[in-house]
Amino acid sequence: MRLSNILRGTVAAGFLIAATHGALAQKKYDTGATDTEIKIGNIIPYSGPASAYGSVGKAMSGYFKKINDEGGINGRTINFISYDDAYSPPKAVEQTRKLVESDEVLAVFGALGTPSNTAIQKYLNAKKVPQLFLATGATKWNDPKGFPWTMGWLPSYQSEGRIYAKYLLKEKPDAKIAVFYQNDDFGKDYLKGLQDGLGAKKTMIVAEESYELSEPSVDSHIVKLKATGADVLVIFTTPKFGAQTIKKVGELNWKPMQIVANVSASTANVMKPAGLDFAQGIISATYAKDSTDPQWNDDPGMKEYKTFLAKYVPEVNVADSSALTGYNIAQTMAAVLKQCGDDLTRANVMKQAASINGLQQGGLLPGILIKTSATDFSPIEQLQLMRFKGERWELFGGVIDGEAGGER
Repeated sequence: MRLSNILRGTVAAGFLIAATHGALAQKKYDTGATDTEIKIGNIIPYSGPASAYGSVGKAMSGYFKKINDEGGINGRTINFISYDDAYSPPKAVEQTRKLVESDEVLAVFGALGTPSNTAIQKYLNAKKVPQLFLATGATKWNDPKGFPWTMGWLPSYQSEGRIYAKYLLKEKPDAKIAVFYQNDDFGKDYLKGLQDGLGAKKTMIVAEESYELSEPSVDSHIVKLKATGADVLVIFTTPKFGAQTIKKVGELNWKPMQIVANVSASTANVMKPAGLDFAQGIISATYAKDSTDPQWNDDPGMKEYKTFLAKYVPEVNVADSSALTGYNIAQTMAAVLKQCGDDLTRANVMKQAASINGLQQGGLLPGILIKTSATDFSPIEQLQLMRFKGERWELFGGVIDGEAGGER
């Protein structure tokens, strides 16, 4: 009897050791992750020429507070550390080094702007630190071979530019197009997409005018573009300069068809400051719902977002589309971290980020799905056109694939 008890005890102990060993084997951590916490780093221009995007970071921070209030992700609290880089590449490098070397984050997530992300890309890839879900649509973020630790989130600017080209070829094939763009990778990416989309008819572009971020006003550029006789103005700018452009066009009583990049389609930060009278009829494209559009009043995803905003980021205007962008990107990051389970190594974070198969999120338009693979680091490739009317945007047409150009 005693022998059988001993045997049973030995077997039980063996199972306990095996189970314990299995549990320990399942938990894998790199710097920035423990049994109780996951550290995520971020840089956003809370000040400087692109400070209108500060609400992106505020919404991200609020979303992770919400997650923590609900028990965290797989029982772990998210420690979200966000610094101001003032949309300055040197500052972006300084703040990113601080996040990686001092704060010791697991990943850098949701960093905003093409110039800033370009400045930190090589550093993060050399360190093998995930540079995930960038708040920029530069095409170059989709390069899994060259930069396996970098992944974008926004639809690519070139894809968006091609969609505008297709629209113009169909609706205004004899247009004289003037393009106003930011003189950096961000603006040039949009311009290339428009040119590629026009193809043999890119001679429709009669003027290309660029501006520098350091310029206090773009008024002189708009006067110059009006003089070209263009009847279409395509505006590839960040919000501050988008508002200035639309306002000046109105003050000059110039009446071209205006197309504005999605990144400057904020009702709160662009259309209202420019003047709602001047904003009427402007065309853009989007992948997200408009929080001011009454068609989403009873939509569960939008209700959830508005409840979140009121509780966690009450200082942000509900009409500020940048806040919804931050919320949407944070949702994707949370989904990936949940998918990682107890394997919170940097390599697994990237592996899970590259394995998103048709994720639906409440803040995105119906039919817009987040998809990635080991060979495709572009999570969103679909958009829908919209036109500004009254005090809000109205969708028209169907969801368009910016790569293939076909409606779905």
